[in-house]
Order: sequence, then C-alpha cells, then structure tokens
Amino acid sequence: MKTALCIALACAPWMLGAEPTFTRDIAPIFQARCEECHRAGTAAPMALVTYEETRPWAKSIKERVVRREMPPWHIDKNVGVKHFENDRSLTDVQIDTIVRWVDAGAPKGDAKDMPAAKQWPKEDTWVTAKLLGEPSFVVSTDPYTMPARGQDVWWKPITPLPITEPRWVRAVEIRPATLAGRKITHHARADLEQDDPAAEDRSPRPAGFLMEWAIGKQNDVFHADSGKLLVPGARIRWEMHLHAVGEEIRDNVELAVWLYPKGQEPKYKTQLTFLPGTPRVNGSQLIDIAPNSTAQTSGITVLRQPARLDNYQPHMHLRGKAMLMEAILPNGTTQTLSYVNNFNFNWMNNYIYAPEEAPLVPAGTLIRVTTWYDNTSANRNNPDPDQWVGFGDRTVDEMSHAWVNVTYLPEKDYQELLAKRK
Repeated sequence: MKTALCIALACAPWMLGAEPTFTRDIAPIFQARCEECHRAGTAAPMALVTYEETRPWAKSIKERVVRREMPPWHIDKNVGVKHFENDRSLTDVQIDTIVRWVDAGAPKGDAKDMPAAKQWPKEDTWVTAKLLGEPSFVVSTDPYTMPARGQDVWWKPITPLPITEPRWVRAVEIRPATLAGRKITHHARADLEQDDPAAEDRSPRPAGFLMEWAIGKQNDVFHADSGKLLVPGARIRWEMHLHAVGEEIRDNVELAVWLYPKGQEPKYKTQLTFLPGTPRVNGSQLIDIAPNSTAQTSGITVLRQPARLDNYQPHMHLRGKAMLMEAILPNGTTQTLSYVNNFNFNWMNNYIYAPEEAPLVPAGTLIRVTTWYDNTSANRNNPDPDQWVGFGDRTVDEMSHAWVNVTYLPEKDYQELLAKRK
C-alpha cells in the first residue's frame, strides 16, 4: 500500500525505502533550484554542480535549507497569497530529502543515476529572456568608479530611451554590468521622465518609477493585461546608491526593456508604488531603534480606486527582520496579503503574485505595512548592536517600505474580476 501510494504521489525514491544519494536525489534538486547561482563563474561562493564540489558543504547546506535561507525566498507561504509566478523556493519534500541525505553521511550514489549536466546560458543573458526572449532594447549608464573606502554615494545620471513612438512596456530588468559591480550597488532606481502630451510645456517631467532594482532582485514582469507607457523623448533619471567594499570597483548599470508588440495596448496601466512601513513627516520615516533592542513600525497608504496588487517587494536595511502587508477593507475587515518573516538584506526578493491570486481590493482600502527590526547581537547582519539607528539612506541607517505594482481598475472591471475569483 505504501509503495502504491508513493508512486501515485510521485514520491522521492528514498520514500520507497532507499536512503537518498547525491546522484539520484540531490543533483536533480540542485539543478532545478541551486545551480543558477551556484556554478563556476557566478557570484556564489561555491559551486554545487558535482559531488566533489558539494560534499564539503553538506552540513552547511542542511542548515541553510532547514532555516529556509537558501534558495533565497523568505516569504511565509502559509499565510496570505501562497502562489507566485517566480517562486524559486524548495518544497517540503525537497528539504526533507536534503536533510536525510546529509544525516545519512551525504553518500554519492551510483554514477549511472547522475542526470546529464545542465546547460546554462552565458552569464550576460537576461533572466527575463527565458520567458520573453531577448529584450526590445538595452541602455546603460556611464561608468562610475567607487573607491575602496569612503562614504556612500548617490549618483543620478540621465539616460535617454530609444523611443520614437508611443510603446507599452511588458517587462523591465536592471542589473549592474559585472559581478564586481553587484558588490557596490545597493540599489538602482529608474525614475521615468517624459512629456505629458496634455501639457502646453512639453519638457520631460516626472512620470513615475519604471523599476527599482536592489541586491538580489531579478526583474519586474507585468501581468499580461497591464504595462507602462513610454512616449517619444522618454528618459531615465537614475538614483544609484553605491557603497565602498574595500576594493576599487568601476562599473555601470544596465536597463533592459521588453515591449508589447507594436500596436498592442494592454488594458490597464500599472504603477510602481512606494508603500511606507513607517509614519512619515516631511518625507522622512519615523524610525527610532535603541541600542541592543528590537522595534516595530507601521505605515498606511489609502487606495482611492479599486486596484489589483501584482507583486510584493519589501525593502529594509541591515536591522530589518520581518515585514507584513495587510489590506484593511472599507467594511473594517483585515486581510493578510504577504508576510516576509526571514528578511535578508542581501536578497531584496520581488514576489510576483500568480495572476489568479493577485489581491483585488475595493476603493478606500487601507494598505498597512508593518515592519520589525532587530538591533541586537542575535541579528547576524547587524554591524553594531551598540549603535542607535534611525532613518537614513546609508546602508548602516534604516528604512522601511514595500515596492508594489498597483494596477488601478474601473469599478465595473473590478466587480467582474471579483466575480470570476469567487
């Protein structure tokens, strides 16, 4: 009975009585979830392709996957939205397989069970290309040299976009051009400036955020019915936060854009929205974290139209511990949307909701973002638990907000989408 049930449920081989081995059980998991970063020529500190490369790290691997630190996917999938288009986490069965393999002494297994080596694209391949093909265009900032030591730098160059007629954006991806550049680039925000066709003065003016990239983020892929509009004369005003890492590094940042086919217009325009996780006064966030203590803050944003929330990207610094996003509906009920309970500053994950589960909320909904901070020695990322911490743009300061692509909907469309969900 047990064997028949396991076969029906596609159980791992070790569930049928055999201890897991690297060649039969672990290598396929690593090919699916780990090798994208853990292979030669990438930023990861070790490769996990062969048994010989992997075996010395077995105990460390077990620890990291049990704590759900690796692969870097830090959202609690037991509450709120549970399915994501870009989920790279391990399943419970995969984690259990790795644990049992390590506990059994990390055996290699039979060489004939080893799957064929996975062929990876070149390192300069865009992540989004796997989904949408090559980008419509790529633009770059001028290079910048960050000295080995010094204060944080905020660099704000302007880059024109090659747009000669109105076109809609399907996806955006930003990256430092080299692996070394990723060490010094805390974030790169692409603010869109372009003409307002309705204005008499046709000079470029702020038109919202195109994308915000931070350490560990990959891309923004908009739902198939939504996008962002670019018009002739559009340009990017960058905000790049760079910090010293002990070696001089010269690099630039690249922006890739995937356009909808010419003449195709998505039904809705989506807006990358800054949702604060603290009260704000004159643009500053109210954060006050005493030495050797924890703290909590909350911020509220009012949505004045019906809307769909397409993603969730928490942003904190080194003391950030967890972030919760909730919707307080006009009838007074509260819905948990997403909760990152294991935040890691080195991985600013963007959680793209599966289309059928992207939250739909009515006009008048309050989006509450609550943040927890850990300024104690228990926080392994904390550079100095004896230091008071307040709001600021430097990496050693703290901040709290979520980046969310908000797609506003006409009331009629909102009601129709809601009816389909039911």
